[in-house]
Amino acid sequence: MSASTINRGAKRWPGWVVLAFVVVGLVAVGATRDGGPQTQQERITALEKRLACPVCQGESVFVSRNSASEQIRESIRQGVEGESLSDEQIIDRIVSAYNGEELLVPTGSGIEALAWALPATAFVFGVAGLAIAFRRWQAGSRRLGRASDDDYALVGGALERYDDES
Repeated sequence: MSASTINRGAKRWPGWVVLAFVVVGLVAVGATRDGGPQTQQERITALEKRLACPVCQGESVFVSRNSASEQIRESIRQGVEGESLSDEQIIDRIVSAYNGEELLVPTGSGIEALAWALPATAFVFGVAGLAIAFRRWQAGSRRLGRASDDDYALVGGALERYDDES
């Protein structure tokens, strides 16, 4: 390896480290972001949209008109208006009452946060990997140099032989 190759490589790696820190920071901020204060009705609607109907297939409690969904909606309303519980406490109570199969959207903490963070992180690393691969391919093609007249003549002769055989 020449000194210029090592020098160019040393200049590029800090940029990748900064990119990695930015990505990790954005994922952390996105996972812990708070939407700010909400009205009671907005909280109730948001919770109804996060929970699945225990009887209906693929419907949220917000959409479903099943009696089980109505019970869950009432439980959400009581938790928000009467008992002043947090969203997580309300969801935990409902999930435990219905055997834990009511979440439509994973929570933003713990292992379930990985359901959101891993695909985004994999996408960023995939794009970065492709960028590295394309740069290496481009550098490899530059090392080969430009095609000479002899190279064009060789390819032209091969094409003529191929056309004659066809």
